[in-house]
Amino acid sequence: MSKVYHVILSGGVGSRLWPVSRKSQPKQYIPLFGQRSLFQLTAERNRSLADHIIVVGNKDNYLLSQADLTRAGVADCIEIIEAAPRNTAAAIAFSAFAAAPDDILLITPSDHIITGVEEYAQAVGEAIALARAGYIVTFGILPTKPETGYGYIEYQGQDVLSFREKPDARTAQSFLDSGSFLWNSGMFCFQASTFLNELKKHEPAIYEAALRTWKSRNNAFLPEAETMEIHSLSVDYAVMERSDRIKVVEARFGWSDLGSFESIWEYLHEQGEQQHFIKNNLVLGCNKHVEFLGVDSLVLVETPDAILVLSKEASQDVKKIYERLEKEQPELVN
Repeated sequence: MSKVYHVILSGGVGSRLWPVSRKSQPKQYIPLFGQRSLFQLTAERNRSLADHIIVVGNKDNYLLSQADLTRAGVADCIEIIEAAPRNTAAAIAFSAFAAAPDDILLITPSDHIITGVEEYAQAVGEAIALARAGYIVTFGILPTKPETGYGYIEYQGQDVLSFREKPDARTAQSFLDSGSFLWNSGMFCFQASTFLNELKKHEPAIYEAALRTWKSRNNAFLPEAETMEIHSLSVDYAVMERSDRIKVVEARFGWSDLGSFESIWEYLHEQGEQQHFIKNNLVLGCNKHVEFLGVDSLVLVETPDAILVLSKEASQDVKKIYERLEKEQPELVN
C-alpha cells in the first residue's frame, strides 16, 4: 500500500513582510499565533492526514524547521536541505525522489493560515483519491474578493481550463463576477511518479539536473555545485500550466497565505483582534504610544532596526523595498 507524505516547502523569505520577516527568521517561523508559528501550525494541521513528513528547506533555515517540528510533536521526518533555492519545480522533484513511485505527495507551503478543519480534511481526501487515479491535483480557493495578489484558476467542475497570472483590479473583478475562477493556493497532490514523469516530459533539463543533485547529496544536504546547474522555475510554469493530467479540488476551507500586510490586516480584523488597530490603521511590533491624524488605512511596522509605514493598498510593493535593500543595505534584510 502506498504511503502519503506531507511535503512542507519552507524555503521562502517572506519579502513582502519586511521588516518583520528577515532571511535569519522568515515569516513562517515567527511565533505570531499563540506562540506558534505558521510552520508549526502547518505540521500540526497535516499530521493526522499523512503517514510521514518531508521538509524541503535550505541551509539557512533548517535549524528553525527542526525546532518547530519538535514543538509540533513531530519526532521523525525526512529532511532535504538545499544549498541554494532553485524554486518549487526542483524542490518538489527532490521530495518525489525521496518517496516510492506510487507514494502520494501532499505539497503545502509552510506559511499559510487555514481554518475549517473538517473542510480541509475533506478537500485533502478528495485530492488523494484523484492522485491515486493518476492525476496531478491543485487546490483552488473559492474567492471572496477581487484579489490582485493571487494567481487564478479557471475551472469547470474538477477540470482546469486555464491558469491566469495575478490580475489587475478590473480583471480580478471580472474573474469574481464570472464564478468560474478560483484562487491558486500553491498546494498540490499527486503520486511521486506522476509528477516526475510530467516534469521529465515538459522540463527534461530540470529533471536531469535535479536527479544529479539528488544522487550527489550528503545525507540531508544537497551539493552546491550541482544545485546551481538547475534552472530556477516554479512548478506552475514547469508542469501545472502544461500538463494534461491536471485536476482541481474546489476548497471551501478558510485560507490565506498571509503574504502581505494587507492579508495580515484582514486576518486580524476577522479574528476580532482590534488591539492592533488605531482609527482604522494597523500597528505591528510597536510598543510606543501611537497616534494617527487625518490618515486612514495605513500600516505602521516597527522592529529594533527599521520602521515601515505604508498604505494598506501598497502591500504588494513591499517586496520592491526588500529587493533594493538587499543590494544597498543587506544588513537590514538578514
